[in-house]
Amino acid sequence: MIQPPYPPMEAKRADAIPSGDRWQFEPKWDGFRAVIFRDGADVYVQSKAGQPLARYFPEIVEAIRSIRAKQFVLDGEVVIPAGGRLSFDDLLLRIHPAESRVRKLATEHPAHYFAFDLLHWKRDLTKKPIEERRAKLEEFFAAMSNDLLHLSPATTDRRVARDWFEHFGALGLDGIMAKRLGEPYHSGDREGMVKVKHMKTADCVVGGFRYGEGTKTAGSLLLGLYNEEKKLVHVGHTSSIRAADRAALTKTLEAMRGENPFEVRMPGGPSRWSGRSGEWVPVRPELVCEVEFDYFSQGRFRHGSKFLRWRPDKKPKQCTMDQVVQEGTAGGGTLFKVL
Repeated sequence: MIQPPYPPMEAKRADAIPSGDRWQFEPKWDGFRAVIFRDGADVYVQSKAGQPLARYFPEIVEAIRSIRAKQFVLDGEVVIPAGGRLSFDDLLLRIHPAESRVRKLATEHPAHYFAFDLLHWKRDLTKKPIEERRAKLEEFFAAMSNDLLHLSPATTDRRVARDWFEHFGALGLDGIMAKRLGEPYHSGDREGMVKVKHMKTADCVVGGFRYGEGTKTAGSLLLGLYNEEKKLVHVGHTSSIRAADRAALTKTLEAMRGENPFEVRMPGGPSRWSGRSGEWVPVRPELVCEVEFDYFSQGRFRHGSKFLRWRPDKKPKQCTMDQVVQEGTAGGGTLFKVL
């Protein structure tokens, strides 16, 4: 049986759901990617980056141990439903050093696991095409009954995939995955799968910047939007600045140093994921830029946004929170009923 760390299959980015009749479509869950290995009583939950996750999701480990099969490897996503949708913020709370805190959260908001691939069961399946692995995965789940373990939906009907993409973003689905039929499991590469994510744009105020790691040039911009009380809220950052633009932009930003303009939610400290410094330089809130983002939740961009262009035609006070839609529930339904 394959052993951890085992690089999971990755995906290329696409702007639209691919055409043709050689694709299997699946929802793109907004959670933690997790490859789960079971060998008897031993259960190992591996993150996309190859790190252990089991201690943060004890309820998932217990659910896996309840399965009759004693040796298998699943690929899927750990999610936490809250209020009829998926909550990435609740997932982040689980990354906590105190076991007592983790178990308390697991009781209050249990995590769920959506499996979308089967890599080993009775034998190695990674060389089999996706349609054969999918048939085995459905067989694997046929006799299963556990409220926290789910078979992720799949279809070869593009109309169904488009419906998922267009209507279920409010429930926390991040887009659509498309896997090429006939392909084996592409461990660690992007050759057999593409992802189509929901992307939106917003005009934001630049309230500060961070220097690039180990450099003296700007590496990212800190972004703000004005709320109903006319206060500037820190909502996130740009993921990067083009290398060719950094020197000139750094000179401009350093000349605009000022007091901290953010009145609601200050930029945070060191990253819990990368360990990078949280130090930043405040600037006068005079520059406006347009950014592209995929998801806005709890008053901020959840991922780094992509810088698109400067907006000298727009006044900073015009950059308001009503540009971004807070994700909600879809007609009061739950994720498990609509899929």
